[in-house]
Amino acid sequence: MYQHKASFVITMCTIYSISNAAPLDSWDESSSQNPEEFGEYYEGDIFMPHGGRNGIVGEALRWNDGVIPFEISGYYNSKDLNLIKTAMDIYHKYTCISFRPKTQADKDYIAITNHQSGCWSSVGKQGGVQEVNLESPQCTTKIGTSLHELMHAVGFLHEQNRHERDDFVTINWNNIKKGREKNFNKAEQNSAEDFGVPYDFISVMHYSSTAFSANGKRTINPKDNKKVEKMGQREGFSKGDIMKINTMYNCPEKTQKLNITGDITTDGISNNESSSSDLGPFLQAANSLFSIFSRRRLY
Repeated sequence: MYQHKASFVITMCTIYSISNAAPLDSWDESSSQNPEEFGEYYEGDIFMPHGGRNGIVGEALRWNDGVIPFEISGYYNSKDLNLIKTAMDIYHKYTCISFRPKTQADKDYIAITNHQSGCWSSVGKQGGVQEVNLESPQCTTKIGTSLHELMHAVGFLHEQNRHERDDFVTINWNNIKKGREKNFNKAEQNSAEDFGVPYDFISVMHYSSTAFSANGKRTINPKDNKKVEKMGQREGFSKGDIMKINTMYNCPEKTQKLNITGDITTDGISNNESSSSDLGPFLQAANSLFSIFSRRRLY
């Protein structure tokens, strides 16, 4: 049984139409914001309503035994695919989450696609096929962007929306783009689980200090100004990210066995470099799917 504080049912619904997704043409690596912060879905990149502190509750929304079947249903080059695979390898190394190519027997799975604009995902297992959209190249430039969107699919919301966030950050409402204020609403207390992990400024699920800024000024201001440098980082998991995932999926011993040095698990992988391991098994998930899914709408 997975650990949780309360049972909670979330019904998935579309908040914005896919056609309203914001284009990422203006984003580049020099931007102070992350590409997923340009989205027009709930909280920018969540394709469902939200509630809770960080990890959603309700075992029906967890993946059985932490196994997430996937398929590649978009056009990606080898560099993109290598980065996505590397993100999955990092999950395999540090957590008990296991990504594997879907089979015909799998009814619930994720489809990694770039058919639409932006970086976005549903939160937790929704049932049936659910998309994780990683637009190329904007969403396949930083390893942390893939980790972030996959962590939504695993079952986690954004760090800065935790109900107790006002103890740690100040939201500068006057600097937020008009119409984006709802992205900074605090989540409901008691509707999710923080798994005993304190507020984590360097979580891969935390947005940058200028997310959804109308004027380039900070929208999220840490009360400890030293925290701003790494806030919104997309280099890798924080220790807190790993602890939360492994506790959610009832394998805290995985965390205990790890010898994690430093605050962020980069594994020596930079944003422009990814694993050189064999792509063969991974590419089986993409084999012959490109032409099929380019003509098929999933929503």
